[in-house]
Amino acid sequence: MPVAQRDGADLYWESSGKGPPLILAAGLGGVMGYWQPNRAKLEQHFTLYLFDQRGTGKSAKTKVSSVEQMSADLIAIMDAAGLESAHYCGHSTGGAIGVATALDYPDRLRSLMIYASTTHGDPYRHRLFDLRRQIHAGLGTEGYAKYTSLLLYPPYWINANHEALKKAEMEAARALGDPDVQASRLDAILAFDRREELQRITIPTMVVCADDDIITPRYFSEDFAARIPNARAHYEKRGGHALSRTEPDVFNKLVFDFFLGAD
Repeated sequence: MPVAQRDGADLYWESSGKGPPLILAAGLGGVMGYWQPNRAKLEQHFTLYLFDQRGTGKSAKTKVSSVEQMSADLIAIMDAAGLESAHYCGHSTGGAIGVATALDYPDRLRSLMIYASTTHGDPYRHRLFDLRRQIHAGLGTEGYAKYTSLLLYPPYWINANHEALKKAEMEAARALGDPDVQASRLDAILAFDRREELQRITIPTMVVCADDDIITPRYFSEDFAARIPNARAHYEKRGGHALSRTEPDVFNKLVFDFFLGAD
């Protein structure tokens, strides 16, 4: 089992496929399983590197201190994999990890896709995450996972995938850390704010978001696109916060077009 060790934590990672190296980083849930609907198609064109973030999945269930700590975790995984540089696609919290890595380790990323992420924790996000924290503490992991589904997926997709979603929620509940660990992940992404430095990102960058995303509304992606020099942006009319899962063919094409062009 490939594991990198850093800052008191075992960090689980995997690689598969063939082609240019592409790192896929999940959102707040933190586990590589998030990318299952995309993995088979993408690994036909890329060597994929996926990992469970600190506090989630098969990695150590330890608290997170900052997005920058998770960025340093990523560098440790890249070093363990012998990966000098790679393309990077990050969803939500994974997008923030990518931004921090592009700023703090500028030679390690070849290009960057910021997918459904946020530039900072504004009052809207604080209210949303405060409720998530209360649900986790009061109703446990199953209640937290069910509420997360309502935030991730739009109604049309939930109605069409109701039974499969039940199983996915059970798996998500098992992958979660305890409430204190998950709260530390919530706190880390709310505290992340590198807006004044975004003009230093010079690698090819693309920002992606769906118009019906209620966790990371479109205005955050517009802010990224305005602040990062020459950044491209794409906005889908529907797909919710989990566009890569609700509309995998649409998302995979965006990945192919952007990263193969960047390479």
